[in-house]
Amino acid sequence: MPEGLSAVEAAPLMCAGITTFNALRNSGARPGDTVAVLGIGGLGHLGIQFAAKMGFRTVAIARGRDKGPLARKLGASEYIDSQAQDPAAELVKLGGARVVLATVTSGKAMTAVIGGLALNGRLIVLGAAPEPLEVPALLLIGGRRSIAGWPSGTSIDSQDTLAFSALTGVRPMNEVFPLERAPDAYELMMSGKARFRVVLTVH
Repeated sequence: MPEGLSAVEAAPLMCAGITTFNALRNSGARPGDTVAVLGIGGLGHLGIQFAAKMGFRTVAIARGRDKGPLARKLGASEYIDSQAQDPAAELVKLGGARVVLATVTSGKAMTAVIGGLALNGRLIVLGAAPEPLEVPALLLIGGRRSIAGWPSGTSIDSQDTLAFSALTGVRPMNEVFPLERAPDAYELMMSGKARFRVVLTVH
């Protein structure tokens, strides 16, 4: 455990953290490339921070204008409100995304951003959407675009995630509950209202 990281901060980094960090560092994107993060939730709020700290031009995509200030606070240089704007068209205006990190659990939302990928761009799927993604073949062929999934990582990847987070100041936003309130914590998590990770502490 690196110095400067508490157990409460480290816990989500060993799950949501390693998934987003590892996906980004293996994405093929280089510093200066445009990387979009679809969704600002448990995975997305970490993905935005990692992308910004890795030197990518970070674009956050979410539903609603109200999430814009948070996205910029986390490190995004651009924010796209997918309720008011066509996210693919907005990404094209920015020159296209080298990578879109899809942290949402909506196949429809993922499909809606594929047209915003640049030449050789990749959609990296982290969110387990119950419905399938529907992609026109010509959209993939014409731009040599691809879709890939990413699970998590190994123990050394976890160590790298913690070290990078400690070094760059990436931190999860947690709601902390004592162990005896585990049912309340679980209920909050399942309601989708947790902001953004729920951590139990043992005293």
